[in-house]
Amino acid sequence: MRDSVTDKTGRVIELRRLGVVEQLRLFKILGPELSENRAYVGLARVAAAVAAVDGVPVPFPAGEAGVESILERLGEDGVTAIAGTMTECVPNLVLVEAGN
Repeated sequence: MRDSVTDKTGRVIELRRLGVVEQLRLFKILGPELSENRAYVGLARVAAAVAAVDGVPVPFPAGEAGVESILERLGEDGVTAIAGTMTECVPNLVLVEAGN
């Protein structure tokens, strides 16, 4: 994964690599039900990978509301730009778009 991406609106999105501990933290904040939802986990990983947008730091999400807040801030343009660099998220985004 690259260190940053630029979405089609021109925002520079800096990315963090999710290590094993960060992935465990993400599953913990999502809880057992959402952790089973592949589409949600894929988008949550995209949100958790955001370190900054246009130089403004984005903290690691502390809960489901944090994940949703980051995704709302990114919008489709930001999510698409990030997903292009995170090959493990692409299949999950396809499921979301397919409505599965």
